[in-house]
Amino acid sequence: MPETNNDPLIVAGRTFNSRLIIGTGKYKDYAENAAALDASGADMVTVAVRRVNISNPTAPMLADFIDPKKTTYLPNTAGCFTGEDAVRTLRLAREAGDWNLVKLEVLSDPKHLYPDMEETLRAAKLLIADGFEVMVYCSDDPVFARKLEDMGCAAIMPLGAPIGSGLGIQNPVNIRLIVEQTKVPVIVDAGVGTASDAAVAMELGCDGVLMNTAIAEAKDPILMAKAMKHAVKAGRAAYLAGRMPRKKYADPSSPLAGLI
Repeated sequence: MPETNNDPLIVAGRTFNSRLIIGTGKYKDYAENAAALDASGADMVTVAVRRVNISNPTAPMLADFIDPKKTTYLPNTAGCFTGEDAVRTLRLAREAGDWNLVKLEVLSDPKHLYPDMEETLRAAKLLIADGFEVMVYCSDDPVFARKLEDMGCAAIMPLGAPIGSGLGIQNPVNIRLIVEQTKVPVIVDAGVGTASDAAVAMELGCDGVLMNTAIAEAKDPILMAKAMKHAVKAGRAAYLAGRMPRKKYADPSSPLAGLI
């Protein structure tokens, strides 16, 4: 299987050794989060600017456990339900940490947390015009994915299933269509529950996988982080190797001719 340093993920001109991105929410504390990051081999973490302490020195800060000089912080707009909220949140994040590479998500209904694609398109346009490099969470719709790419988004991040559901890749056909048409990285974001889900995403040709709950809410988050690291690598290797064709009938491994 390809070693990560020979098969990097490149987003907006930045090179990442790992194709796995993990989150910074739902862990019991920042120390467990840092241990999971180390086990995962990831070199990028997504940070919910409205929920994670990145600027208040009177309380435990994420930076005390995960060094932003060694690990890329990807500020996100989790919890935003309008384009205005998302744009405002990321502008504040840029002021706080000089972050320019960001993850945009604008949610619709609190029950299913699917993206509001009209608001997402509007916010992406505003952020790109403001100089941000936008990795965008979106529905698994090839039409919207194309619009976001044409607009100038740095990465397209279709959901595999609803956020935090752990249901795995529910629509592999649409994910494959998005991969086939997209020139920028495609990173499955949301819905991964276990290592096989991550491998499936990579086998479909995705450039990476982003996950939070699958690791943070596992019974053993550190061990699950290790499993996800290997699953992403294995899925990527399988995609590059090219799977055998599916067949309707059996095909013997050994030729039938020349039997004794």
